[in-house]
Amino acid sequence: MRILVTGGAGFIGSALVRHLVGEVGAEVLTVDKLTYAGNLASLKVIENAPNHRFARIDICDRAALDEAIASFRPTRIMHLAAESHVDRSITGAADFITTNINGTFTLLEAARAYWSTLPAAEMQEFRFLHVSTDEVYGSLGPDGFFREDTPYDPSSPYSASKAASDHLAIAWHRTYGLPVVVSNCSNNYGPYHFPEKLIPLIILNALDGKPLPVYGDGSNVRDWLYVEDHARALNLIASRGRLGEKYNVGGRNERSNIDVVRRICRTLDAVRPAAAPREQLITFVTDRPGHDHRYAIDASKLETELGWRAEQTFETGIERTIAWYLENDWWWGPLRSGVYGGERLGVLPAAAARTGA
Repeated sequence: MRILVTGGAGFIGSALVRHLVGEVGAEVLTVDKLTYAGNLASLKVIENAPNHRFARIDICDRAALDEAIASFRPTRIMHLAAESHVDRSITGAADFITTNINGTFTLLEAARAYWSTLPAAEMQEFRFLHVSTDEVYGSLGPDGFFREDTPYDPSSPYSASKAASDHLAIAWHRTYGLPVVVSNCSNNYGPYHFPEKLIPLIILNALDGKPLPVYGDGSNVRDWLYVEDHARALNLIASRGRLGEKYNVGGRNERSNIDVVRRICRTLDAVRPAAAPREQLITFVTDRPGHDHRYAIDASKLETELGWRAEQTFETGIERTIAWYLENDWWWGPLRSGVYGGERLGVLPAAAARTGA
């Protein structure tokens, strides 16, 4: 099996590539533009694997995609390349439109051109997995879950761009017959997570004795999914998912943001004590514009049809994650000192925020 993974040097993408190369034994071509969040160090454990190669390509570059696809001749394309941080989308939406919408369109067209030339047996085997987010569904109230038939209601430039890319992928299946499957996941966490996101930011700030910023009152709820569980799910969906269908991937681990932060503080205090309890570092800050209050995934379709189950609870997963960050400052240290130091992102000018501009 030859699998082309876009965004394979990112957080979820690198977990998927490590799984496919090291555990599945597939031949993998990782395609990544290597923006600030793409990091070849995340693939260090497989850098000498004979069944892995890397190509630095922008998915908006049709000629480069055509060349890579034609030479590699994939039996599967798994599309994870995306701008993904909501805060960055608030003040820099253009990159999200370019990569998430135009890039997905370009990749779909390149895949369709390649697929249409394949012999019948290879056309039958080919799959295109489009990987997306539960944020396309908007915000839940205190009850209920996102299902595959939940109407889209995106709140941020990021989620709107991902919603658009989901619609493109499904349209390319319905219009052109491209064998597409779509997945929508809840919030991921785990090793190699870029430190702008909540869990790694809190871990590293807590280690440094810096303030632990919590948006609003911390009551926003997310369904946390350990990234290696997600990687297994993606391989299953791409292998056995029904064409033209969507599959939600969630960990069934709902936690409020403040509970997540407090759990990290308590765990760190136990394994690496500080002069004072780290919960004293918690600082409530002005909420993010358009901050969805609750996400929760109903993963029954994936569990019933494909037999997937999350192996990690939030408790076991967060302990693994914290242990990884404590042991791997070689990976995150250069990012904290040279790429992103933990500053607040996505802050609108005060006048614009007051007027709703």
